[in-house]
Amino acid sequence: MIIQPKTRGFICTTAHPEGCARQVRRQIEYVQGQPAIEGPRSVLVIGASTGYGLASRIVASFAAGANTVGVYFDKAAEGARTASAGWYNSAAFEQAAAEAGRKSFSIVGDAFSDDIKTKTIELIRAELGKIDLVVYSVASPRRTHPKSGETFTSVIKPIGDTYTNKTVNFHTGDVSFATIEPATDDEIRQTIAVMGGEDWQMWIDELQEAGVLADGATTVAYSYIGPEITHAVYREGTIGRAKDDLEATAIRLNDQLGAAGGRAFVSVNKALVTQSSSAIPVVPLYISALYKVMKEKGSHEGCIEQMYRLFAERLYGAAPAAVDEKGRIRVDDWEMREEVQAEVARLWAALTTENVYELSDLEGYRREFFQLFGFETDGVDYEADVNPDVAIVNLR
Repeated sequence: MIIQPKTRGFICTTAHPEGCARQVRRQIEYVQGQPAIEGPRSVLVIGASTGYGLASRIVASFAAGANTVGVYFDKAAEGARTASAGWYNSAAFEQAAAEAGRKSFSIVGDAFSDDIKTKTIELIRAELGKIDLVVYSVASPRRTHPKSGETFTSVIKPIGDTYTNKTVNFHTGDVSFATIEPATDDEIRQTIAVMGGEDWQMWIDELQEAGVLADGATTVAYSYIGPEITHAVYREGTIGRAKDDLEATAIRLNDQLGAAGGRAFVSVNKALVTQSSSAIPVVPLYISALYKVMKEKGSHEGCIEQMYRLFAERLYGAAPAAVDEKGRIRVDDWEMREEVQAEVARLWAALTTENVYELSDLEGYRREFFQLFGFETDGVDYEADVNPDVAIVNLR
């Protein structure tokens, strides 16, 4: 079939297998062009099929030579419906890992569930023995609690006051003002339940209890802080409360793992085009302005560059991991440089529909959005027939 992008708001409902594969190969080639990392040997990535999770798996495998297990919730092609982008990404990764002689396994299902945790532990025990790095990179709008059965739904809302600021329709370039009503107490509670640290804690507890977590193991989860422009809807909103919970979990896990020489971190990463960030009002316009500034300064990084720097310089560098006053690793440091943020703020004040393509990199944002789904990728003939039914080797 000929696969073209079909969008619904901030979601693309189709994905292109060859485009996704080329994006994965590009990331692998980048990593292979960097110095090798003396790092983990066996890695579990929870949320491994897109974004920072996928990039973490690529760095672990192709820079550190690690064997990996990836857990993710993606769908295969069915009839006229393509597979999800994460499915195609994972198929490409698994094929490349096999060709490189790495052990690599995929588990598809709900990472929040007891069943998937049990299945993952059994696979680790049978194939890898023990793991020495756990990456937690789950992004989901809903979670069903494995013990209580309650289903929680997250929201992206401010807390306390109504919030109004600029936003952009990145498909059309229309700059407007978005107004978001504050969250209720129950919405805050549910967002923390979905996006906080409880499930991360459950994973580490079960891996430890099963005896498949190596002494001295490291675990890392990903977060974001961002500038004042986005604080009301992000860091000081419902998502921020969930991230506070995630960071508190990291402190507890660091104490828990420390008894055996282990470590737990939250890594605060740079703002990037992801399926998750595209859903947050205000953020796509901020990222577009940020991209323009950082590209002009030569300091822009994508997911793979960020994760290589995290592994090479922070998690597994010669010196102990540098952390901020709250114990967080900061690889958003280039984004948050004073001169970068001052220039972004100057552009932000002037941004309108009429000048958005001049004062921001909205075109770059839009292109990266479609590349998440395998479109607008150099070297792909999008008018050619392609088979959407792609198998994943080592799918368990």
